[in-house]
Amino acid sequence: MTRLATYLRVLGLLADEGAIIVSSEELATASGVGSAKLRKDLSFLGPNGVRGVGYDVTRLRARIESALGLDRGHRVVLVGVGNLGRALAGYGGFDRRGFSMVGLFDRDPALVGADIGGLTVRDVAELADACRELDATIGVIATPDTAAQDVCDQLVGAGLRCILSFSPLTLEIPDHVEMRRVDLAMEMQVLSFNLARNEEQSPQQASAASVAVGASTRNGSVIRP
Repeated sequence: MTRLATYLRVLGLLADEGAIIVSSEELATASGVGSAKLRKDLSFLGPNGVRGVGYDVTRLRARIESALGLDRGHRVVLVGVGNLGRALAGYGGFDRRGFSMVGLFDRDPALVGADIGGLTVRDVAELADACRELDATIGVIATPDTAAQDVCDQLVGAGLRCILSFSPLTLEIPDHVEMRRVDLAMEMQVLSFNLARNEEQSPQQASAASVAVGASTRNGSVIRP
């Protein structure tokens, strides 16, 4: 699923550049995967490419959008218009990828009634009724942690089955609801771990290379670049 989304992003960039055909090698390299893995992923979508020619960018893009359910379009409501919420509300890339921001909500009286990205912020007390009114399909939680579970309950109560949460808390949801959690601090911790691991490996690799060069020299071998 994640790789399909990556392929879709790359295909969108190629389409913007006017590309008509892309080879599996080009698409794989731009997506950061091996060409064999890419061909296997795309094979589940049915016949797409032409051997020796490549993939039709527009057709493959439409196939992936259909597989991801983006061809039907999604209507998104966002709760919490602090710094993060404002950034999300102002991001123009959602529309291009099949997501329309249709409602913004907050409980701060200073924010209710404000215009953000062409939408008027509504009181979170209206959330459940507004979700039905707006025919929302995805709810985004960008509130403080203390309010996250309550907002989640309201979204579920309004009938939403897809929720994206930016709270690090594990929220309670019924089995029929799909939730994705984005913990920005955790993602940075993963980056920190990978950096530390790579820094530890680099001196070891350099030391191993030095030992190999010394051994080859003693054996009378000549090392050439």
